[in-house]
Amino acid sequence: MITQPNHVPERLALLDTSAVDPFLTEELLRGEQVHGGIDLAKVVEPLPEDDARWWIEPIRSLVEDAMFEFREDRTRADAWLAPRLHATLRLTRREAADKRLWNHLALAVAPDYIVWRHLPEVTAKQPEPRVAAQRFSGPADRQCFSRLWWAAELFRNGPDYGPVEIACGNQDLIHTVLRMDLIDHRPTAQALVRLLKSGQVTTGREVNGLSTAINTAGATLIYDILAPDEPRDPAALRDWIAEAESAQPVERHGLPDGPDEDPAPEESVAALTGYFAELFETAPIRGRESGG
Repeated sequence: MITQPNHVPERLALLDTSAVDPFLTEELLRGEQVHGGIDLAKVVEPLPEDDARWWIEPIRSLVEDAMFEFREDRTRADAWLAPRLHATLRLTRREAADKRLWNHLALAVAPDYIVWRHLPEVTAKQPEPRVAAQRFSGPADRQCFSRLWWAAELFRNGPDYGPVEIACGNQDLIHTVLRMDLIDHRPTAQALVRLLKSGQVTTGREVNGLSTAINTAGATLIYDILAPDEPRDPAALRDWIAEAESAQPVERHGLPDGPDEDPAPEESVAALTGYFAELFETAPIRGRESGG
């Protein structure tokens, strides 16, 4: 397995997508060899040096711990890393929407992690497996690190990352739901997690069927009316970001705390959990016998 680049920068920066291709080599995608890092450092845009959030060391430490801890089951790393990456990289949504940041994290800081996590196993049908290029530089729901950050942002319940662990423990939920605009409605996200936690929804087919039913119903039913959410206090996020200067490294065994925001209203979450459970009973699920 490849190791990190010989030259890993001390700070995060911005790497334009137009500059990515020379570093996204076949050797890297096949997990054989990573670029040295020196040439990449020449084409990045620096981030402000007075911002403690851009130090690389806490992120490198996280991914190395994940690779060690989950070496026997790589997919389980997602549920562990998502909340800790989010709490380490204290971003605004606007900052997180900048693909250049994730390009740099993927190619300059932790390309070895992406290969470790996403290189398929060798099979008869796939004797020369490759990592999908989108894992390094792609849409927010596909790029290795941005998908975890956004999953944590959308599924956390105020400061509580517990729902993130549950959501990221189901690959189909991440793949399907991160594409849904409705998931930005906090009671919707929390209701989905509760159905997973209760065991009512378990398999990938069930997740996909329920997600389709929720999306279809949402076209005619406005969830904000059925299950209103409270507006977020932007000061809580600003304070949390400002605390990055003095924040300790995130815990490895216990979950960190997110921004000190109020959780989604319990009445709204409960109402949608019940409604989604009813939707699930009639949702077309491949392989499920009619009538439930």
